[in-house]
Amino acid sequence: MAEVRAVAKYIRMSPQKVRLVIDLVRGRDVDDALTLLQFTPKVAAKEVRKVIASAAANADENLGLSSAELYVAEIMADEGPTLKRGRPGPRGRFKPVLSRSSHITVVLAEKE
Repeated sequence: MAEVRAVAKYIRMSPQKVRLVIDLVRGRDVDDALTLLQFTPKVAAKEVRKVIASAAANADENLGLSSAELYVAEIMADEGPTLKRGRPGPRGRFKPVLSRSSHITVVLAEKE
């Protein structure tokens, strides 16, 4: 059984927001997942769709598998580096603004 993977790193979005979207497509067929993400009104859906499409293209190019034969076997959003910025707060204090980023990993496998 062939497995194909794709990784998108340093996506400027918190992993918590990305995980809401990837939970929708875990275990689905690739074509169903891409269609579902196209009509999902979340900003993270665009990035997740890109990674799944990239993994499907890798499968077609490297192993000659069509996307109809594949499903999303594994998908995860890990935490990337955090940009630490800040704003002035009341009474001379400093209020941190944490701009989080994430790494999205997709593993596609053949249907049995």
